[in-house]
Amino acid sequence: MRVLIRCLTIAAAAGVLASGSSVAADIEAGRQLAMHGAGEGSLPCMSCHGPDGAGNAAAGFPRIAGMEADYLLRQLHAYREGTRGGPIMKPIVANLSESDFENVAAYYASLKAPDIAAPTPDPALLAEGEWLAVNGNWDNEIPPCVSCHGPGGRGVGAEFPAIAGQHASYISAQLKAWQNGERQNDPQNLMKVVAERMSEREIEATAAYFAAQRPTAE
Repeated sequence: MRVLIRCLTIAAAAGVLASGSSVAADIEAGRQLAMHGAGEGSLPCMSCHGPDGAGNAAAGFPRIAGMEADYLLRQLHAYREGTRGGPIMKPIVANLSESDFENVAAYYASLKAPDIAAPTPDPALLAEGEWLAVNGNWDNEIPPCVSCHGPGGRGVGAEFPAIAGQHASYISAQLKAWQNGERQNDPQNLMKVVAERMSEREIEATAAYFAAQRPTAE
């Protein structure tokens, strides 16, 4: 219950901030970075995330099109600061300026979140994932995912990203990264606490459920 209260408090604050991004940026400059890179080791974002920002499920690269600009900006800072592991991202962000960060974050936020056709999981696994997403597992003090990530998992501000329509491989990998300490940039260690209580099956089920959801409201 304490985890849920902390989560709801942060989500409420994030919801207030979500009414308008604090990022003021040059979207066209961001598009240039995404398509062509910045030289000196900074590959084009599209090399991994695709020309439309849809990512690559097989390689574990996330969908970033349509994500909150401030959230994307926070993640770029986290890679630079080392609070988020990423052997591919780290050398890329090292060659980008703060204005580059803001521009590319604004560019991807301006794109429509693509509907990605996720593989149809086992119905039993999908049902387990839905239960965890909506109801949680209070026997193990795991709150519902939607209590932080919003209705349908479509995100709340810069703190809690949209996970609906995200690749299952990426969601699963990030939960495990919180478990093993590779990722440490969550507010008040909320995700670390939750992820450490999740079983392998619960991670797989949650990832499968959110991957099967539409990223935008019907």
